[in-house]
Amino acid sequence: MARKSMIQAINEAISLAMENDPTVLAMGQDVGRNGGVFRATDNLQKKFGENRVIDTPLAESGIVGASIGLAANGFKPIVEIQFMGFMYSTMDQVCSQLSRSRMRTGGSFSTPIVIRGPFGGGVKALELHSDSMESFFAHTPGLKVVIPSNPYDAKGLLLSAIDDPDPVIFLEPMHLYRSVQMEVPEEAYRVPLGKANIVREGEDITLISWGAPVVTANKVAEHCEEKLGVSIEVVDLRSLVPFDYETVMNSVRKTGRVIITHEAVRTNGFGAEVATRIMEEAFLYLQCPIKRVTGYDTPYPFTQVEEEWLPNKDRLIRAVQEVMDY
Repeated sequence: MARKSMIQAINEAISLAMENDPTVLAMGQDVGRNGGVFRATDNLQKKFGENRVIDTPLAESGIVGASIGLAANGFKPIVEIQFMGFMYSTMDQVCSQLSRSRMRTGGSFSTPIVIRGPFGGGVKALELHSDSMESFFAHTPGLKVVIPSNPYDAKGLLLSAIDDPDPVIFLEPMHLYRSVQMEVPEEAYRVPLGKANIVREGEDITLISWGAPVVTANKVAEHCEEKLGVSIEVVDLRSLVPFDYETVMNSVRKTGRVIITHEAVRTNGFGAEVATRIMEEAFLYLQCPIKRVTGYDTPYPFTQVEEEWLPNKDRLIRAVQEVMDY
C-alpha cells in the first residue's frame, strides 16, 4: 500500500465509484478542467468526459437543485461545494427538498446525493471559508452527516456515502487535506457509516471529537500520558448522523470522565447533543461534569487570532487537568 494524503484518497474514491457505476456523476464549480479548488477531482474529466464530470455555474443553489433532479431520475451525483460556508445559499434545497424526498414520496424514490464540502479552520482562509456547519445538517432529519479525520477513513467513508440511497453531507477538513499521510489500499473498500473509531485506548478520560480536532486530541493524549500520567481514550465519531452511541457509552462507562472537542461554536454545537445523550444514558457513571472545548460563540475570526479561537493543544490540556482535579 502507498502512503497517501486525504485529497488523494478522496480522488481515488470518486474515480473508483465512477468506474464501477455509470450513474455516478461529479459536479460543481471548476471540478472538471481545473480538478476542483483543492484538486479533489483532478484528471477525472479527462478520464470520464464532460458529461460525467460537470463544470457548473457559480451558483450553489442551482448546483444542488440540479443534483436533486438528477438523483430523482436515476443518477448518483457527487456535488462539490467549494467551501462549506457557501452552503448557506443552498439551505432551501437541502432542508426543504433534499432531506424530505423519501418521506414526501412515501418511499417511492430516494435522492442518493453526496454533497462534499471542505470545512474547518487552521488554513488561514478568508471569511466564510472556514465555517463548521455540521450542526445545521445534523439537526435536519433525512440527512446523514459524515466527517473523516484521516485518509484511510476518507476513502472508505466516501465510498459508503456514494453507495447510500439517501443524501449524505460529507464534510472534509481542509487542514487535513495534505498535512496527514497514511497507507491507503488501492482497491475499493468501505468504512461503514455510523461506526465510531477508538483512535487510542485509555482508562481515565474519554475524549470525543471528529474531523481535524481528532489529530489534536491524539497528540494531547500522548502528551498527557507521558507528562501527566493520565490515560486518555480518544473516540473519533466519524459519523454524526447516524451516531454510534454504543461505542461512546461503553467508553464513558469505562472512564467516567468526558471531554468533547470540536471546531464549531459552542452554543448548540453537536457536542451539546453528545453531552446530553451521555447525561441521559450514563449519568451515574460520571465522576465529574462533562467538559467542552470548542470554537467560541463568534463568527470565525481573522487569521491573526484563529489559532487561539480553535480548540488547540493548550486548551485541551487545561481541560484534562480540570476534569482530573475535580
